[in-house]
Amino acid sequence: MTEIAATFSIPEFLYEEGSFGVFVLVTLILGGGAATLAGRAIAGTWRPWWQVVAYGFVLGGAVRFIHFSLYGGTFLSAHYYFVDAIFCILFGFLGFRAARASQMITQYRWLNESEGPMRWRRKVA
Repeated sequence: MTEIAATFSIPEFLYEEGSFGVFVLVTLILGGGAATLAGRAIAGTWRPWWQVVAYGFVLGGAVRFIHFSLYGGTFLSAHYYFVDAIFCILFGFLGFRAARASQMITQYRWLNESEGPMRWRRKVA
């Protein structure tokens, strides 16, 4: 058990490049920003939440391609693809939830009220 713990490294699990800055720039800023906008667009057109997952996997492939083409990362790596896709899905859900909460508050003002940036609740009579 201690051999596994001694060989496991979170930085090596998350990114393969030599720089954490590349991971932050490509996966978090570019991929996460695109996923947030995709989540907002999905909510804005009243489509269901599960489409965020589908778009997150597509954006995960795009992020993996950027790692490959600009920074010499491995393109066909299931491990790093899933890491990129998971971050895209998480950021997509954040954008989806924020946009859906805004929709429910502004379009159903007589029925709902804000309970934070990503939540709403029914108004008390």
